[in-house]
Amino acid sequence: MKSPKLSDRTNSGSIVENRLHLERLVSAAAPTPTEINAGSDVVSGLTQNPKSLPPKYFYDDRGSTLFELICQLPEYYLTRTETAILQESAGAIARLTGPCEIVELGSGSSTKTRILLDAYSQLEYPLNYVPIDISPTILENSACQLLADYPSLQIHGIVSTYELALAKMAPPQLPTRMLCFLGSTLGNLNPQECDVFFSQIVGALRSGEYFLLGIDLDKSHEILEPAYDDSQGVTAAFNLNMLRHLNRKFEGNFDLTQFEHLAFYDREECQIEMHLKSKKAQTVNLRSLDLTVEFAAGETIRSEISRKFNLDAVRADLSRRGLMPVQVWTDPNQWFGLILCQLSANKD
Repeated sequence: MKSPKLSDRTNSGSIVENRLHLERLVSAAAPTPTEINAGSDVVSGLTQNPKSLPPKYFYDDRGSTLFELICQLPEYYLTRTETAILQESAGAIARLTGPCEIVELGSGSSTKTRILLDAYSQLEYPLNYVPIDISPTILENSACQLLADYPSLQIHGIVSTYELALAKMAPPQLPTRMLCFLGSTLGNLNPQECDVFFSQIVGALRSGEYFLLGIDLDKSHEILEPAYDDSQGVTAAFNLNMLRHLNRKFEGNFDLTQFEHLAFYDREECQIEMHLKSKKAQTVNLRSLDLTVEFAAGETIRSEISRKFNLDAVRADLSRRGLMPVQVWTDPNQWFGLILCQLSANKD
């Protein structure tokens, strides 16, 4: 059955009636401070040495679609490993939290969220879901399909960055809430950014509320590198799409044929790095930013880091912040970890 569009919701009451609320915190009509300063991170990243760009520029609609394809690749162990852990642990998570509002940062297609919704549904708990994603198209499509598949589900979708959504988090509609940060997105943050993010999580939660965190664990480069440089070239297309996104957003003239995808594991830093490598000496202009960038042949832009973690170290770091681990799950290979935390009373 074709999923209903939001524009059809008044004509599809049996599916959507009073169960969907969409909020857009990122809006051209009412720009946020982040939007007013849009592009400042591009200017600073492309004028420093070495050059870099924030991974948020991966995620226009095309980038979000490509990432969903990456998650299905045979080399990309992360999604299927975390999914298997969730399938084993979802029932325990639901019993530990009791009825709660599920808030997901970077919800995407909400595929893994269905495992949690099924577990809460089996316990006959009410289903309230707050997906947060920067892509309105992905958010709309996944919300409509979920409403069709879960007749009692209530959705409050938020089109926003993580930072803005966490800062404006409304009180939950159920007795408690669980903030979910699944996948391996925490690895995209450097240690300083990770500190800020955890502070934002603590600030968004009330005492006794929960935080469910997925982390990719350190392992051999023979497993890691193919996951970020697949044989079909989907990850390469995803990486290069960042330049297409910048062209459209900031009136740029990046020639995608003159850059190539590069990914490698830095053992010392315990992180995968993705780069965009210039094939020749060239000049790029981003007209709306009044920015001209010179590239030498072979020079790169670092587009992403993906840090790999030690489970015990992360658990200790969360505890120091008042996010007390309730239970930890992992897979037989110890490739991926899932941590359920609860905010302690003295951190409210």
